[in-house]
Amino acid sequence: MTESARVLFSAGEAGGIIGAACRGNLEASIVTVVVDSRRAVPNSLFVALPGEKVDGHNYIGAALERGATVVLAATAQKEKALRTFSASDSSKACLIFADSPLRGLQALAREHRRRLKGLLRIGVTGSSGKTTTKECIAAALKLSYPSGAVAVNEGNLNSDIGLSLSMFELDKSHALGVFEMGMNRRGEMEELAAIYEPDLVVVTNIGSAHIGMIGSQEGIAAEKKMVFSRFNGKQRAFVWDEDPFKDFLARGVPGRFLEFGLKSGNGFEKAESLGLGGWEIAWKDQRFVFPLPGRHNLLNGLAALAIASELGLDPALTVKGLSSVQPLFGRSELLSGRVKLLKDCYNANPDSMDAAISLCDSVQVQGRHVYVLGSMKELGSISLAAHEALGRKAAESKADALFFFGEEAEASFLAATALRPGANKSLFHTNSMDELFSLVQAYLRDGDLVLLKASRSLALELLADRLVQAGFAEESRNAS
Repeated sequence: MTESARVLFSAGEAGGIIGAACRGNLEASIVTVVVDSRRAVPNSLFVALPGEKVDGHNYIGAALERGATVVLAATAQKEKALRTFSASDSSKACLIFADSPLRGLQALAREHRRRLKGLLRIGVTGSSGKTTTKECIAAALKLSYPSGAVAVNEGNLNSDIGLSLSMFELDKSHALGVFEMGMNRRGEMEELAAIYEPDLVVVTNIGSAHIGMIGSQEGIAAEKKMVFSRFNGKQRAFVWDEDPFKDFLARGVPGRFLEFGLKSGNGFEKAESLGLGGWEIAWKDQRFVFPLPGRHNLLNGLAALAIASELGLDPALTVKGLSSVQPLFGRSELLSGRVKLLKDCYNANPDSMDAAISLCDSVQVQGRHVYVLGSMKELGSISLAAHEALGRKAAESKADALFFFGEEAEASFLAATALRPGANKSLFHTNSMDELFSLVQAYLRDGDLVLLKASRSLALELLADRLVQAGFAEESRNAS
């Protein structure tokens, strides 16, 4: 694509869309949008967003030096922005002032997306499994579309900022979008729905992720339900057939509500567990191996199959695509070697912890079961009870050794200890990564299965890296 063909807006056009005042060159072209000055390039729009730790208005000069030709700043920071602008070589650039640069970014993202006629928009939300489900859907559908016609937001860029930036990656070559929509505050899901306006929505589940920010599971369900706020009767939604909130989600929402899961049909016949090797699935007279292990991942795959069925896609192409799906960083990554290392440490909440422990309990190994369980964050007032429940669950599991890591996880350790699980189960707790590595390294033997599970901020992937460096496993995926 040539640069001229990639022009999103002129500065004046962008200001008109936002309803904002402009100062400078109204003809300045915008070919890309950034919120990090270090990513600014010639003809980019730099959106100066205020944050808890850094304020984008302090980096306007840096963005201009890197070639940004348009800057979107807050009206409240007008004088500061003008001083920086005047001090820079900005004769060909333009400043746009809006009450909220974030709202301005979202308005531009929505306008760019709306100009792409004929784009089928699939949105994926839920308390857990969003990113993996998004990747499963894209994999299952991509072979039924021309090469490069399926757009997916990178990683988990699913927030008010991330989803907005992802919209600018869409172009006329895309026939289908599969975009993750996450939220961690009240009102955010409604903003995401206004930006993306999905035609088809998948709600993976209503769980306890971010409950500390929302307050209750019922509150989470109500916020997630706002993903349907742009439905007018033409759209479709898929909800998990065993979700206790499925009726609440559908109530009063125009459009068709469908279900996915083990009981919902959609061509699904049966699934047989292959342990850490994933599942053998029978669907629409096709038999294939879905390589992601665990019941939770099976449900993610079934959501993708349900959508393919609803869209009437070729079953053979669907299963060929889905069988190629790869685990993402920190999500059901299996490293093999002297031990089998299941690296599932991108995030954690009570539901995903329970799923990971149940998966590992179901696996037969030559050695022992070793579970490294870190703190679960963002649980608010239920944190203590949730960590105590985790400790009891872990104590009753097949683990031969439990290593609890992090401040909150001390409650898990104490709860597990109180159950007196027996002399054959070793229990440890530490807040130190160095000590954790020393304890785990000293305990491990060849043939052991090691689970690493914690919230992202615990950075348990560092323990995985050190175990790889110590020769216990190799950095490879999908080992069986």
